[in-house]
Amino acid sequence: MRPLATGSGALDRGAAEVVGVAVLLGLTVVSLGALTAGIGAVVEENAASADAARVADGMTGALASVERTGRFRETLAFTGGRVRTVDRQLRVINGTRTVRTLDVGALVWTSGDHRVASVAGAVVNGPPGNAVLHAAPPVTASRGGDDGVLVVGAPRLGTERRTVSGAGGTTVPLRANVSHDRADLGVSTFRIAIETRTPAAVASHFRDQGATVTRRDIDDDGVPSVVARYPGQRRAYLVVHDLNLSIGGSSGPPATPATERDDDDTDGEGVGDNDDGAPPVGLPAPDDALAEPGDGGEGS
Repeated sequence: MRPLATGSGALDRGAAEVVGVAVLLGLTVVSLGALTAGIGAVVEENAASADAARVADGMTGALASVERTGRFRETLAFTGGRVRTVDRQLRVINGTRTVRTLDVGALVWTSGDHRVASVAGAVVNGPPGNAVLHAAPPVTASRGGDDGVLVVGAPRLGTERRTVSGAGGTTVPLRANVSHDRADLGVSTFRIAIETRTPAAVASHFRDQGATVTRRDIDDDGVPSVVARYPGQRRAYLVVHDLNLSIGGSSGPPATPATERDDDDTDGEGVGDNDDGAPPVGLPAPDDALAEPGDGGEGS
């Protein structure tokens, strides 16, 4: 028969067993906590990705001004993040001179690392450096060189700086009253420049049309423009689609609209905009000239 353990040795073994059980329980709790945190992060990432896809579809439908005239109302829905407008320009360049400059503006949604933006009719899903074109800008061109045609559609938001943020489910109404105006720009060699934080994504559309694409910060405001040069002498038309967009009156908890200058807006990537707007549509001043591609523009 095994003798009953006595003395300090038995006590030490008992204490060690208790400590061992406590350590195992602690490790189990830590593992469960890490697993829970990991699952939570995956759920949040999937929700944000779904939000981005939903917002991209919403912007495409809401800002499809080419196909509409008069008043209409659409909505953007997302579970979290913020929607805001920022200053952006579209330029039409005839040879080496800017013949039209439009303050088209851009609508931008951000949530963490996710970003969707609509500028000049293009809708881009993803942050700078990792963005894809969701909807192409309404710019069409005939193939070939001389005697071709270029039609530049230019949706213009026509709204003041605006920010609407929300969490837990937000619906942001977008109201517009669309009108259209067309101008014949004559025959020349034309370039189109669209100011955007994601020039590489927008450049794919222009390359598909046979244009040569470069990238350049035309007005030195820190926001690059994707510049597409179409070959040959062709007749160009500029069709301005004025949306007269109104943003806000959102429903869903909690949404906080605010009108702001937002001069330190970062578009989700840490680079300030500092946009003060651009001249209205019209002919450029005598010193408003741009050199042909190859003058230091960075390829997209």
